[in-house]
Amino acid sequence: MEITLREVTIGEVVAGYANNQEDGIVGYGGRLNIRPPYQREFVYKDKQRDAVINTIRKGFPLNVMYWVKIGDDAYELMDGQQRTLSLCEYVASVFALEYQFFHNLTEDEQREFLAYKLLIYVCEGTDREKLEWFEVINTVGVKLEPQEIKNAVYHGPFVSDARRRFSKTHCPAYKSASKYIKGSAIRQDYLETVLDWVSKGNIAKHMAEHQQDPDAEGLWLYFRSVINWVETKFSTYRKEMQGVNFGYLYDTYGGTKVNAAELEREVARLMQDEDVTCKAGIYTYVFDREQRHLNIRKFTERQKREAYEKQKGICFDCKKKFELSEMEADHDTPWSQGGRTEAANCRMMCRPCNRHKSDK
Repeated sequence: MEITLREVTIGEVVAGYANNQEDGIVGYGGRLNIRPPYQREFVYKDKQRDAVINTIRKGFPLNVMYWVKIGDDAYELMDGQQRTLSLCEYVASVFALEYQFFHNLTEDEQREFLAYKLLIYVCEGTDREKLEWFEVINTVGVKLEPQEIKNAVYHGPFVSDARRRFSKTHCPAYKSASKYIKGSAIRQDYLETVLDWVSKGNIAKHMAEHQQDPDAEGLWLYFRSVINWVETKFSTYRKEMQGVNFGYLYDTYGGTKVNAAELEREVARLMQDEDVTCKAGIYTYVFDREQRHLNIRKFTERQKREAYEKQKGICFDCKKKFELSEMEADHDTPWSQGGRTEAANCRMMCRPCNRHKSDK
């Protein structure tokens, strides 16, 4: 890979700046693709954006940026998108700094700002070399998420359409996804989650197989099927539903007949059960009945000590004497049969007996 260092003024970079949602974002007289397929959406906060402008206004050095040469005089921005967009939008008077837009500056101030020289490393190489370098240099600033790297490696029509549907602010998936998926669209959380659902955890394999698909319509239809199933089976939305692996539940139990009214009554009852400490786990438990999802409240150390003294250190099962540290608390009447996590329902068993009971 060949790498050269150039000095490019802000005025040259912002020349011809255009932000078209369909065609992309360009600058440098239309010769610089500011958001190639492997780049993320704009994620800078106002404070970070303003810091870039202040750095220039004060004449301080700005961190070096990286371009990739893709033609005789055409480039892709490899690293520095957030800073470049901050500069372009400031000069375009999209935002103000300390209540002052760029067009409000004096002519001398504008000329000085536009004359500021940016340090740009320009590299030439194969696609694989460019992507590997891209991953290496993105170790500072707003760190790339794993899904953003995958988007770069498998970029193509499938990824482009999937990002349009799942990865932009107020994208088509936003209304539903924001209720059921944690994270944000622009950091690829929605897309990563849906890909994880449809691929059963093997996102890279799925993306490789569908890389050249003309669109992501299949992924979108799968997502809509999952959401429709969830909203049909669970008539009441609760915040605990956000983050539940509904893709797994849909794939596993989507063909199972379930009475939605009965399901709602059980969910409501479990939500009120103070022994259930993981409320989100209720949505999986009502299908597979595995209590581990609920994280049933444990007996307190005081309750354990009281039960231990009442039993005089004798294991409830094998009837042998043990130290308290060698014993574990167990529900006398199981939680699944209505037993509560309270002192009257606590019994102490030696560790081997309790583990043996749990394995049955």
